[in-house]
Amino acid sequence: MLVCADGTFLGTIGGGCLEAEVYEAAKEVIRDEKTRTLSFKLTEFDTPENGLLCGGEVTVFVEPITTPTLLLFGGGHISKVVCHLATLAGFRVSIAEDRAEFCTVDRFPEATGLHVGAMTTLAKELPLGPGTYVVIVTRGHKGDGEVLAGLAERAQSGAKADQPRYLGMIGSRSKRTVLFRKLHKEVAVPQEWLDRVRSPVGLKIGARSHEEIAVAIVAEMIAVRRGAPDLRAP
Repeated sequence: MLVCADGTFLGTIGGGCLEAEVYEAAKEVIRDEKTRTLSFKLTEFDTPENGLLCGGEVTVFVEPITTPTLLLFGGGHISKVVCHLATLAGFRVSIAEDRAEFCTVDRFPEATGLHVGAMTTLAKELPLGPGTYVVIVTRGHKGDGEVLAGLAERAQSGAKADQPRYLGMIGSRSKRTVLFRKLHKEVAVPQEWLDRVRSPVGLKIGARSHEEIAVAIVAEMIAVRRGAPDLRAP
């Protein structure tokens, strides 16, 4: 039985309450990429509320077969290296830019998607989901703010399936403080949503060069994907 991120599925393991429970477990596996083994006793004595009369036992193994997607906002120097490293680490990478010349196949040969348009519009419309990682590395505070505003508006629509698993923005703590305060006061972005944004993005490894910063970002994404302890600096 194959369960997709949008809730649709193919195949069956027999239907009924057993399949319903496995279906819910599969959606959790899509979100956290952790395997699960479920065991059921198909007797009325063991599960009287479900009325299972088939007899016997069933064990179901649920595993993820998804490829996580990285959506990179910005096509600058750091994005080029992040795209390359993330691809090597098993991510499917898409680039979002408002400058066509910075969003080309020549510049991002590994990218599976290239999207050009206004940053806020792209943030509102590009596909997101529980297997999506978002990194904001535009050329300046203005672009970063536009992306955050678009993503926040989308989040407030109430579509849980549209929330990325990981959301990070490049920049210093002082930049984060100023930008977040502006978004909260001028655009009414909820503070609790802003608190989810990982900024400064990436693990604290003393990175300075574009390549080192990219390593820190991708390493943090891997840590989130694999359920490692939060390694961000306090």
